[in-house]
Amino acid sequence: MHYKTRGTCSSAIDLEIENGIITECKFTGGCRGNTAGLALAVTGQNAKEVMDKLRGIPCRGATSCPDQLSRAIEQYLAEHQ
Repeated sequence: MHYKTRGTCSSAIDLEIENGIITECKFTGGCRGNTAGLALAVTGQNAKEVMDKLRGIPCRGATSCPDQLSRAIEQYLAEHQ
């Protein structure tokens, strides 16, 4: 799934989830070290748990790359259930 982010330096997140586990996560743009590290950290993890942990983390305003990832996971799960 290609998720267009809002309110962050990153512009998009490419995300795949299989059997509730994040199998692919890649950010477009943003702070390269932070987004690459976040993507690696969540790959192989339970999508629902990651979504719950990252929801609401602020950076610029009321959102952040982790918060946008949480929203991308939420949308992915809603579309694929």
